[in-house]
Amino acid sequence: MRPSIRQFAAAAIVATLLAAAGTVIAQRGGLTPDQTKVRWEAEQELQSIAVVDRKVMLPMRDGVRLATDVYRPKGVSKTVPTIWVRTPYNFNYWDVRNGVPADMTTALTAVKRGYAYVIQNERGHFFSEGNYDILDSVRTDGDDTLTWISSQSWSNGKVGTTGCSSTAEYQMGVASLGNPAYAAMNVQGFGAGVGRVGPYYEQGNWYRGGAVQMLFIAWLYGEQNQVRPMFPPGTSQADLIRASKWFDLAPQMTPVDWSQALWHLPVQDIFTAVDGPKGVFADAMPVPTGGRMIQRTPNDPAWYKGGLYHDDMPLKVPGLWFMSWYDVSIGPNLALYNHVRQTAKGGVADQQWAVIAPVTHCGYTRTPENLVVGERPMGDARLNYNEIVYGFFDRFLKGETNAAIDTLAKVTYFTMGLNKWQTSDTWPPRGAQPLTFFLASGSKANTMDGDGALVAAPPASDAPDAFTYDPAKPVTSYGGNVCCTGTAITAGAFDQRKMETRPDILVYTSAPFKDATELSGPIVPTLYVSSDAKDTDFTVKVIDVYPDGRAYNLDESIQRMRYRDGYDKPLAWMEPGQVYKVTLQPLTTSNDFEAGHRLRIEVSSSNFPRFDRNLNTGGHNYDEASGVVAHNVVHHSKQYPSQITVTVVRR
Repeated sequence: MRPSIRQFAAAAIVATLLAAAGTVIAQRGGLTPDQTKVRWEAEQELQSIAVVDRKVMLPMRDGVRLATDVYRPKGVSKTVPTIWVRTPYNFNYWDVRNGVPADMTTALTAVKRGYAYVIQNERGHFFSEGNYDILDSVRTDGDDTLTWISSQSWSNGKVGTTGCSSTAEYQMGVASLGNPAYAAMNVQGFGAGVGRVGPYYEQGNWYRGGAVQMLFIAWLYGEQNQVRPMFPPGTSQADLIRASKWFDLAPQMTPVDWSQALWHLPVQDIFTAVDGPKGVFADAMPVPTGGRMIQRTPNDPAWYKGGLYHDDMPLKVPGLWFMSWYDVSIGPNLALYNHVRQTAKGGVADQQWAVIAPVTHCGYTRTPENLVVGERPMGDARLNYNEIVYGFFDRFLKGETNAAIDTLAKVTYFTMGLNKWQTSDTWPPRGAQPLTFFLASGSKANTMDGDGALVAAPPASDAPDAFTYDPAKPVTSYGGNVCCTGTAITAGAFDQRKMETRPDILVYTSAPFKDATELSGPIVPTLYVSSDAKDTDFTVKVIDVYPDGRAYNLDESIQRMRYRDGYDKPLAWMEPGQVYKVTLQPLTTSNDFEAGHRLRIEVSSSNFPRFDRNLNTGGHNYDEASGVVAHNVVHHSKQYPSQITVTVVRR
């Protein structure tokens, strides 16, 4: 049979790509001989025990095809359950840059344990067709993939999902659709998939308190894969496999020093300033569903159209939720876990487990024996995550009992300071009680050498603390609960004393605790503030102060004053000198303050580049190149009882 013009074209394109790959292959290197040996052995073992079907182009309901690799046990007469992973990252089985197989240990482990393992690229990435948009077809693509997997002759009809960060964010939205094949989800570091839950309007980690979290600007630059070689629909599976072995579709991005790049104004032009890729998210992230992400408010209707999970959506899937104290969205993550436990129907509410580790974003399985997060020692925080995950899947995908999940507490959490794992059947732990500290000073709370204090009752009269916030000289981020900002910020706990010499940071510290006091649960700051600016921000950082003076950050937040009355309310501008009450979204932690330790909070108006700078003009902020200086004041008295309410667990 004569080949068609389409087949000739496909062959020509693949030949061109293979030839172009020669330069890449010539640059092999970077792996040690032992690493290379391990990869070859894993690939060979996988080939010996699994039916391998790579580059299956799976059609979605709109005709777009997603590149999918399938690994399933050989010689098994019965049907098997499936573990499915969807990712924007490069999972191709061949490491083009090193000229050896990629690390196939995850697929190998799943097959050895009696599971099919299906991994798929999101649309618009690598060999998958179309263009990616989190507010477009994320859920329907997931629904279509679940239906396809469960209809295969080798499938027992039950599918579970796993993955961290971008490999987790889609899971809750897909779970809300109620596909009967979706039997279990393991979400890890999943904040980018949470839209609105309770008081949090983060819309996939885009906001905190109405301020833009700048992490996505750096992350999208490195992740961008929208402009890439495309293959004609008639390209054979064999040619796609060859291309994946010899041609690197990963973008070769110019390294960017984000510690400098994120200072660029206007914010909407940062991508252009670093010569970012001109794809879906380029130039301030325009998206096909209309407008630009940077231009949307936290309650813009566009956020509710796509893949994010919001708290008015059902969720009927058993869940294993991994979170971490130094991740970007621990507060909303725990709020979503509690929401599902309180609202899920049909017994699913009791089929939810949470594990909260003292690590940074997705650092669960990389925890060493003597963990240090930033500068703070955490001791031995290891946990057998692999056994917990497979115990969970064994129960809900195979119907087997498994001690790893059957004996797991509903909440397993690591308490810092105490440096040990603890368990509870609720979050916060049952019996936890609120404890309120009030802000006080003699008007000189600036810096750690000031007179700011946290006391048991509000002062009788107001002696307000004033500071100057200049957007051109913001308080810079130092450690914290953050991810994905490249060279700009290192996540974790760091001694904050070097920051507390700044006069634009107000410092309030309690007396030393007489007895060990565990704070595990929400932390709610309420401030009474004024300003001469039309709009400004207020930030809060919660800190554990050691007897020797070390001051380790626990959690942090921000509130943009224009949204102080709510994200679904009209913008609320400030009048000069008028005092306003503002309650920040809850922070959260689990930390043991040993006897002699003190609780501290810092209050300022910037934490940059963790959050974008408020330019104080009352304008859009994202399209402005200059700002105005704000003179901000924190009030504290019986009339203006600025306070912080923590959650205390009594031993």
